[in-house]
Amino acid sequence: MALELKELKTDFRNDWCVGCGDFGILNSIHMAISALGKPRHEIVVASGIGCSGKTPHWINTYGVHTLHGRSLPFALGIKLANPELTVICVGGDGDGYGIGAAHFLNSGRRNVDVTYIVFNNGVYGLTKGQASPTLHRGEKPKSLPSPNINDNINPLAVALCSGYTFIARGYSYDVKQLKDLILKGINHKGMALIDVLQPCPTYNNLQTKEWYEGIEEDEETGVKTKKNPRVYKLEESGYDAVVKNPDNIEEVEHKMAQAFLKSQEWGDRIPTGVLYEISQPDYGARVAARMPAYAKTAPAKMPFYDLATKKANTDISPLLKDFQVV
Repeated sequence: MALELKELKTDFRNDWCVGCGDFGILNSIHMAISALGKPRHEIVVASGIGCSGKTPHWINTYGVHTLHGRSLPFALGIKLANPELTVICVGGDGDGYGIGAAHFLNSGRRNVDVTYIVFNNGVYGLTKGQASPTLHRGEKPKSLPSPNINDNINPLAVALCSGYTFIARGYSYDVKQLKDLILKGINHKGMALIDVLQPCPTYNNLQTKEWYEGIEEDEETGVKTKKNPRVYKLEESGYDAVVKNPDNIEEVEHKMAQAFLKSQEWGDRIPTGVLYEISQPDYGARVAARMPAYAKTAPAKMPFYDLATKKANTDISPLLKDFQVV
């Protein structure tokens, strides 16, 4: 039975800035979890540090607010300890692509069944607007004293090369499409990345809602109209992201190449939707193939105390002896 949206909202005060794209992402996550049809206790949301780090506070499921750049290892550990849980990891572009870059890279090759949602606005919002790894070279939002001198990274291309088996991009103000992308990512068996373009109204005055949606204001009347939207949906252009036969190397290479080209589009045309999807054994299946006991009993489900004998089922004395200093 699907959870009602009101059941997923908490009473904690939301302190994001007015007009922040984070609100759209939060609403999309609420809607996706509601449509998932699972009870709250089977869902965990892990976050790092930054504006996005507060997300678990406003989702009425289990949540873990972790360390800067470390939300992914927490999320992966939770999923491996109890594979029955649905694990969603959230982070910002600075949190995930900056200090957490090594975890971002290696999570792909492990292909753990986790959905990673990144709030991407080009700046470090919580620490007053420094350039994040996704801000393009030469750009100068109002929070910077001079133009950014570093090249930006392409997180979609990095994910593609790292082994992510589901790669998508969303836009925070298109809540319906983003909800569908998150739901697809959760239902995908493997590591899923959903990079979300999210305007920061406080510090980034370049990639604004008006910029993404091509909204122009008439100087005389003040009326705003959409003229040349930059964001467009891949599904409406006939784009096919799914690898039908993972054993067909030519098809895989073709789908990866087209995903890379789409990930490079920026400026006048910015694609949203699923860029790449392939079916591969996830990390849990790989571990279970080598360790049959894991397939039968996950670590979180293993009995560690015998109620009848009132004794622990695990003897750690040999381990303690190994650490003994003589």
